[in-house]
Formats: sequence, structure tokens, C-alpha cells
Amino acid sequence: MRTRSGKVMADKKKSLIELEITEETTADLRGRQSVRTTFKLSERSIEALSILAGQLGIKQKSLFDHLIQDTRALKRIAEEFDAFSGRAQRIAKTYVVSRKSLESLEKVSMQYDTPRDALVEYSIERILPLLAREKEKHHRRKLLLRSLHDYLQDGARLLHQAGEDLGEDDPVFQEMLNMMRGVKNCCQGVEQWVAKGSKIEKF
Repeated sequence: MRTRSGKVMADKKKSLIELEITEETTADLRGRQSVRTTFKLSERSIEALSILAGQLGIKQKSLFDHLIQDTRALKRIAEEFDAFSGRAQRIAKTYVVSRKSLESLEKVSMQYDTPRDALVEYSIERILPLLAREKEKHHRRKLLLRSLHDYLQDGARLLHQAGEDLGEDDPVFQEMLNMMRGVKNCCQGVEQWVAKGSKIEKF
């Protein structure tokens, strides 16, 4: 039999749980909602965001949110902002961002009377050093792929020799065949990564 005090405690615990979900979790979930918004950015900035997201294997939204949610950096950009109109021609581009990111951007824009587009473009310029490092890494991947192709060709010749010396039903030949299949799959995977990063070569 449940006592009155036990029922009161249970009701209080239930109300506290509901309060926590209502006031904290709901606000956080709303901040994570995706919204679409349009900015006018230089072609270079648009391309940089797209290429780096592809190189890192993440969505543009994730990279965009990472940049814009850095309120400290946004404020520093706004404080040092001078002029924006004289720069390169800009293109209207629609992005999917989190509501929290957009609210953070608009808050800093209003507080410092700085155009949203300027804050976004200068934020994207912060990733250019990272893009340069990724470009160098892409170059090294191409060199490794070239060596991997040579390795694959040497292995194919060795496998052919094993087939002639031992026969294709020999267990040693079969082990080597399995190894070469793995090398070939690895080579194909590297080729896909290098092809995926080819856009960075012209940046």
C-alpha cells in the first residue's frame, strides 16, 4: 500500500523530471534544429567551405556551425571589421545551419553593427590555413598512390611467377592471391580518396 508521503515524493520527482526536460532539453533541441538561410559570399569563400568539408569527410553544415558558433572569434572579426563593399563580387548562396548558429551570428551582427555576410566570409577565411595543409596532404596522397600502383604491379608479377612455379592450386599461391586482392582493394580505396580531393588542386 502506497503511503501519502510516498505519493507526494513520487509526484515531486515526476514534476522535477518534467521541469528538466521542458526548460533545458527542449531549449537545447530547438537550438539544434536546422534552418535555411542565404548569404552573399565571394566565390572563393563558397568554394573553400565546400572543398574543406569534402576533404574532411563532413557535412558543410557541421563545418559552418563549428565556425559560426565560435562567438569569441565572431566578436574579434566584428571589432576589426573595416570595409566589405569593395571586395570581390558576391554570390547568393543558401546554407543549412543550426538555429543556434544563426542566432549567434545575428546577435553579434546586431551588437557590433556588422553585416552577417562579412562575419561569415571572414570566418570562412579562418580555415584557409587548414585548407593549405589539406592541399599538401592531397599532394602526398597522390605520391603514395603512385608508389602503391608500382607495388601492385610488382606483386602481380610475383603472383604470376608463383603460379608458374607452384601451380594455382598450391596453398602458397592462394595465400599470395588473397594478399594481392587486399592490396588491389586498398589501392582502389586510395584512388577514390585522391579523386575526391582533386578539387583542391585548383584552389
